[in-house]
Amino acid sequence: MKKYPLFNLLLTAVLTVFVGSAMAKGQNLLDETHFDKGIKCASCHGDAQPRQAVNMLTCTKCHNTQSLAKKTKDVKPTNPHENRHFGTETDCSNCHHIHQKSDNYCAGCHARFDFKVP
Repeated sequence: MKKYPLFNLLLTAVLTVFVGSAMAKGQNLLDETHFDKGIKCASCHGDAQPRQAVNMLTCTKCHNTQSLAKKTKDVKPTNPHENRHFGTETDCSNCHHIHQKSDNYCAGCHARFDFKVP
């Protein structure tokens, strides 16, 4: 399989501009947030082509679930990072979407849980 690094770079740039213009101001996608902090795509996806999907274990290499639970302990009506269904092991991707707008997974059943999800 041929590699097209320049094509991939240009495609990423075009998609970033397109998606960025479609998002409301102040609502960056998490891929932009990571990129702004110097985190490259391969850090999470690996070097394989096509890119590998990212699972929760990849997220927890940098984001400790226990620390997140402590950080959000005062969120009301309940702590989204330590809940009765999954404890501190709720799959990150239920709420946090890297390449599209994140959403509040809990609200699917709990309408009063109106968490703002980065």
